[in-house]
Amino acid sequence: MAERIKREVKEKAHRRRGERAVHIPGNRVSGEFIVLPQRLPRDLATPPDVPNDGTVPCPEASTIWLQRGADCTLTSKDARKGIAFGRSDTILLMFYLEHLLPFLFPFYRPSLLQGGRAWILEMMISSPVLRQATLCQSSYFFSLAQGAANRDVDWETVLAQTRDAFVVLRQSLQVIDGSGVTEHLHGAVRIMASIMQVQRFEIAVLSFNNCQAHLNAALALFRQLLDSPGAVEPAGPSSSFNAVISRLGPSSWILPAQRVQVPSAEQAAFVFSSTLLILDDIIASTVLQEQPRLYEYHRSLLSNIDGTEPPIDLEAAVGCQNWALLQISEIAVLDAWKQRSKRAGNLDVMELVHRATAIKDSLEAHLTRLETDPVIIPKEGTSLLDVFTADYGQQSKTPASQSSLVTLVWAHAALVYLFVVVSGWQPASVDVRYHVGRIVELLARQISPPALLRTMVWPFCVAGCLAEPTQEAHLRGMVEALQPPSVFGTVRKALEIMENVWRNRDAGDPASHDLATCFRSQGDLVLLV
Repeated sequence: MAERIKREVKEKAHRRRGERAVHIPGNRVSGEFIVLPQRLPRDLATPPDVPNDGTVPCPEASTIWLQRGADCTLTSKDARKGIAFGRSDTILLMFYLEHLLPFLFPFYRPSLLQGGRAWILEMMISSPVLRQATLCQSSYFFSLAQGAANRDVDWETVLAQTRDAFVVLRQSLQVIDGSGVTEHLHGAVRIMASIMQVQRFEIAVLSFNNCQAHLNAALALFRQLLDSPGAVEPAGPSSSFNAVISRLGPSSWILPAQRVQVPSAEQAAFVFSSTLLILDDIIASTVLQEQPRLYEYHRSLLSNIDGTEPPIDLEAAVGCQNWALLQISEIAVLDAWKQRSKRAGNLDVMELVHRATAIKDSLEAHLTRLETDPVIIPKEGTSLLDVFTADYGQQSKTPASQSSLVTLVWAHAALVYLFVVVSGWQPASVDVRYHVGRIVELLARQISPPALLRTMVWPFCVAGCLAEPTQEAHLRGMVEALQPPSVFGTVRKALEIMENVWRNRDAGDPASHDLATCFRSQGDLVLLV
């Protein structure tokens, strides 16, 4: 039955994707394509007349209005009616907040004193484009939770929600393209957050055809947002990022006497979506053998410069510390340079080794520090708030030690990736065997619960592709233990890639093998995130 559902998802995903593509002209969204369903739902309600209070249409929907220089706010009774949603939507939105979000992002547990996940609820209520992107995910996973009964009816609901998400997203992009990101800063952030949500949904249902288009559109919006601060010339990407955060404010004050300051919904959405985008961009670069598109921003956004905390903390969202993914990015840059040099016929092996040694030394130094230093788990607080939040996000509770273990898995996979880039396909190498063995050991014996494997699909696949034949059954067993299969689609996609490598272990020229070839064996850009 699980296999039947999986086949059905794949078949209907093709039907959902359809053949229509919307081209956003000009340089604002970099001429990207967003693929839309063939059958579009009924037109959105006609907007009310523009009120004479200095408002302009919001880029998200015809029934929301944007205050110039402020947030999207409702300005009329008609507009308020336009975003009303029924009880079924309410149930799906709460299902997302209470169950789906902690499953998809088990490490994302923002402090309640910083607003927690309230920004997501606020965006769902006020933002049609983000709400539709969320509803299509909730519909799909909620239908899985119901079991096999009424499967066709449930899938039609999922398709309808997905079509709605694409329609609203298309309309939003068209308005942004018409007047620019600067005029619609809050709306642009909501659109970017929605694209990342749609990206995650399509990956969940193993639909990778649109990955490149979604990634391109989100990257273009991110760059426009950082280029949009205005007349003040920023000192660098970090300053630009902080300038956008500032313009998305001001942060709201809860109980001003206690000075509890909570980021605005758009501020939180921008940070969270930027984090996911940077991760996706790095993983895509390992597949495409290209420099990450946001590479120029990495040092200022992810590095600890002059003792200041970086604006983006990957560990808080995906469980992996910044340094590990920064080094994977550096290896992708090195691989891209190697491929260009080989095509030009002027590869300098000594330079390759020199650059690789610097990356290897950095990774090993961090690894040693992480493996030898004890993990300091924050002491339980004694305030009344701690009592209230003792069971907050129980599904997503992951001890601090788990983030360290997850980072170790990524770091060991980074070293395997580096060895392949420098020395080629050498699965029998002592170094490769050691690091593959450590990854398998960490995943099988130390990281808990096993479902966290879905947050480490890329390093799992790297290890699996270079695993020894004696490790195959063990790796298969780790995937098969995760049930139901439809909920762990990316893990099974990784196993599919690994199985293909194992079948062709003795075929072809090993000198031509690399991890990018393994990842690309499935055709489309496969983002193992």
